[in-house]
Amino acid sequence: MRIGIMGGTFDPIHIGHLILGETAWQQFFLDRVLYMPAGNPPHKRNRAGRAGDEERVEMVRLAIADNPHFELSLMEMNADGYSYTYRTLERLKREHPEYELYFILGEDSLRDFCTWKEPQRICDQCTLLAGTRSDTDSEGLLSRIREIRDVYHASVERLDNDNLDIASHELRKWVSEGRSIRYYVPDAVAKYISDKKLYI
Repeated sequence: MRIGIMGGTFDPIHIGHLILGETAWQQFFLDRVLYMPAGNPPHKRNRAGRAGDEERVEMVRLAIADNPHFELSLMEMNADGYSYTYRTLERLKREHPEYELYFILGEDSLRDFCTWKEPQRICDQCTLLAGTRSDTDSEGLLSRIREIRDVYHASVERLDNDNLDIASHELRKWVSEGRSIRYYVPDAVAKYISDKKLYI
């Protein structure tokens, strides 16, 4: 089983997240893509003014509901303490040794990868799939991929995605300013944000 993992705070989930998952599924012939909201990410400790855990989970559930090869995973939501990628991957491999894991991350995360907790243990468990942005420096990205391959003896591949430069923090700001986020998030997510009065 070839399993993609798309982690993040998803606050809110947007079409960029969905495009990245769909591209990975198609390009690498994945069986499923797990969307895995982070319960307590160590790099995002100040969550004032953000959606709560249950609200973030529900937005992911709504966003992926009509895609049969996307699946919601609450593995990191239920983690004790901070949720670390290496722990999640090692647990998945223990519980499902038949899984071949593909960890999907954006270009910005790839640049910071060496600062993550236990990057070698992450690379030991999966193939890294690096998404790109419209302003990507292609040579810079390829250089970063080569560096991670060399340092960690890692399997790293580039995703051929069309990435709209959307950031969750910008969408939260737009909502607080009364601007429309229609078409940037699935309709069901936009309605949920409106009904729950999130980010106001």
